[in-house]
Amino acid sequence: MSLSLRPSAAAPSDPALLTLAQAGLAIREGVLSAREAAEACLARIARLQPRLNAFIAIEPEAALAAADAADAALAAGEVRGLLHGVPLAHKDMFYEAGRISTCGSKICGETVATTSSTALARIKAAGTVRLGSLHMVEFAYGPTGHNVHFGPARNPWNPEHVTGGSSSGSGAAVAARLTYAALGSDTGGSIRMPAHFCGVSGLKTTVGLVSRFGAMPLSFSLDTIGPLARTIEDCAILLQLMAGADPLDPTTSAAPVPDYLAAAEGDLKGVVIGIPDAFYVDDLDAEVARVLDETIATLKRAGARIVTVALPDQSQLSGASQIVLNCEASAFHKSWLLSRPQDYGAQVKARLENGFGIPAVSYLEALRWRGPALAAHLEAVAGVDAVLAPTAPMPAPTIAETDVGGSPDAEAMIQRITRFTRPVNYLGLPTASLPCGFTRAGLPVGLQLIGRPFAEATLVRIGAAFQRETDFHEQMPEEP
Repeated sequence: MSLSLRPSAAAPSDPALLTLAQAGLAIREGVLSAREAAEACLARIARLQPRLNAFIAIEPEAALAAADAADAALAAGEVRGLLHGVPLAHKDMFYEAGRISTCGSKICGETVATTSSTALARIKAAGTVRLGSLHMVEFAYGPTGHNVHFGPARNPWNPEHVTGGSSSGSGAAVAARLTYAALGSDTGGSIRMPAHFCGVSGLKTTVGLVSRFGAMPLSFSLDTIGPLARTIEDCAILLQLMAGADPLDPTTSAAPVPDYLAAAEGDLKGVVIGIPDAFYVDDLDAEVARVLDETIATLKRAGARIVTVALPDQSQLSGASQIVLNCEASAFHKSWLLSRPQDYGAQVKARLENGFGIPAVSYLEALRWRGPALAAHLEAVAGVDAVLAPTAPMPAPTIAETDVGGSPDAEAMIQRITRFTRPVNYLGLPTASLPCGFTRAGLPVGLQLIGRPFAEATLVRIGAAFQRETDFHEQMPEEP
């Protein structure tokens, strides 16, 4: 595994402003202590949590004790891993034995986990320190960040706007520099949406690359786990730690894990990027369209070749994805819907009940069509390394205008926000969402790079090269 990270010469006045890569290197070099890093993050959390509502639980005493233990181990010559002493927080849906994971719900708020998430355990084994757990949409079933049990998460760029969901706290906390990175899940856009709305990097992985054992399920054939971080290089670090076969999750691939960190050092010479001729470029907000054009120009200057691609009907993929999600989520929640219906928020309950109205034949047809649909997609992108498209057709809307609860307007709002993310989940493809610009009102705009199955290394290469040409990932929200 290659690890050619930028030197960390000296810690900044606020160590929380380092990237994940820089923080890990600074601690290992002795330039920064784990306690200093944890104190810096906790100080920002104390200042900004009341404004952003990014955390569900904050654990300062335990975090500082773990940081002190990491410093003592380092002083004794013991380096536990690549992220020794680095404080992190993750979406509150990754089980850890002996702890409560609320899953953003009332129902799971008193259940102590008896098993631990494989993805979380692998990151913990690299030496990380736990800061607490991050906000999420109830049961990860919503794209905005609203939550009737914990209140809405708020966008650090403008707290009147949504963070995106369902990894709402992950997007907000990374953008506000409350944590160096965070895990999220993506079933219909739940990593990419917060990355887009909050101006951070997010990586939705190929189905089967990262173990889902010990992570709250939503839709067992669509769920994926991936990182949100300030840079795609930081995402690559977490992916390097998590990826690979897991005997506890038989759906994981046994193929060797590529060197994602080495991929981050590549340039764009010889890279071919496809721009869809329809669907992803239809009915765009004017500022999202402007950012797309500017990003294409930047990629060209950096050496990429841009071509137009005609993709199969993406609206059909989106519809099939919705059928699969509705049915599988409803099946998982059936017993709670019967025994504890009053403990669901209105919107999540209504969406789950919708799944019971879908015929089994429709669900089975949607599953059967997935293979041919993927084959048709791969044929359409032959000779293309990645497809570039907007993550969403608009910048972050306000919390007020998307606060529709379980009303008849809810589904239309959800479908519009997730329009460009659902097809990828149905096909199981890897996709990175990168910050690519800002609106004139100062809201971030993200674009997604859609890759081939298990081609995360290619997305890391393209994303890292783009981020060396731009500074959107370095911008951070101003504090009030």
